[in-house]
Amino acid sequence: MPSSLLRRAATGIALVLGLVTLAACDAGGGGAQSVHAVGSSTVYPFATRVAEAFARANPDFRSPLIESTGTGNGIQLFCKGLGPDTPDMANASRRMKPSEFDNCVANGVDKVIELQVGLDGIAFASVRGGIMLNLSPRIVYEALAARPYGRAQTARTWADVDPSLPARPIVVYGPPSTSGTRDALKELILHVGCDSDPAMKALKSSDNARYNQICTEIRDDGAYVDQGEQDNLIVQKIAGNPGAVGIFGFSYLEENLDKIQDLPMNGVPATYDNIADFKYPGARPLYVYVKKSHMRAIPGLREFMQEWVKNWGKDGPLTRAGMVAMPPESMAANAAKVEGQTVLTREELAAP
Repeated sequence: MPSSLLRRAATGIALVLGLVTLAACDAGGGGAQSVHAVGSSTVYPFATRVAEAFARANPDFRSPLIESTGTGNGIQLFCKGLGPDTPDMANASRRMKPSEFDNCVANGVDKVIELQVGLDGIAFASVRGGIMLNLSPRIVYEALAARPYGRAQTARTWADVDPSLPARPIVVYGPPSTSGTRDALKELILHVGCDSDPAMKALKSSDNARYNQICTEIRDDGAYVDQGEQDNLIVQKIAGNPGAVGIFGFSYLEENLDKIQDLPMNGVPATYDNIADFKYPGARPLYVYVKKSHMRAIPGLREFMQEWVKNWGKDGPLTRAGMVAMPPESMAANAAKVEGQTVLTREELAAP
């Protein structure tokens, strides 16, 4: 038998065995399996709040296991396949990519439910009394790009980027490449800043791969410091350095306003209202992805999804924890997905 057929057969057998094991767990009736979610560090504190509410409301089920792995790593783990050794859910601070969806399908994860659970913003901050910057996507791009507009990176101070800014060294603590916050930073800020040069817009049409490299590759000379998937560590770093800037989710800004200050973007501060109506340039949706094939086999998975719906209201526990509530129509649409277990299609992801 050709090797490609052998591989397909092996994959098929593994998927069948995984589903059989899941079914066995379900048939056994016990809480042997608990809901397992991986993914975004930004969504993590909200997911743990929902898990705590779920545990209080459903004492007969095991408490969900929530892990902060970063959006990219979380979706990769989620898409590895079906079965008790794979996560049931992936939390994401940006939408799943079509290529990730294709990887899911290739591994048998072909029925994925996508829920938008709220809104967030990519916040830029410094310690109270520290450096104050009036930022824009262009300024952030020119300060952080490895090769801004395809040219050598020569900026050492913020004044080198824009003479209206202080002549203080560029020191930025931010998320790693596996983070959804980093992906959103690229999409919402770096791309916009890069596109301020007409030549870059033209390059996008002629050589999209080079355009993406020039527009999103971040400098590695020490001006930008990757702090891993721990947003609280970024807060600690800037709290101890008056000249440093941190990049993280809005909830971490709001939670620490006693010691850090917001750096506005295009003159717009990162506030609940500005994110809710998308006036703030760094506003973004937050997502949860669920394996429909695990729904019956994992005790409490359906109820855990329903717990998100109960908690994401404008005056609910998640907004008190720093999440920005979705508009009412979005809440209704996503609640309907929970009720109907509506499956995501690739066409939806690929739509502009």
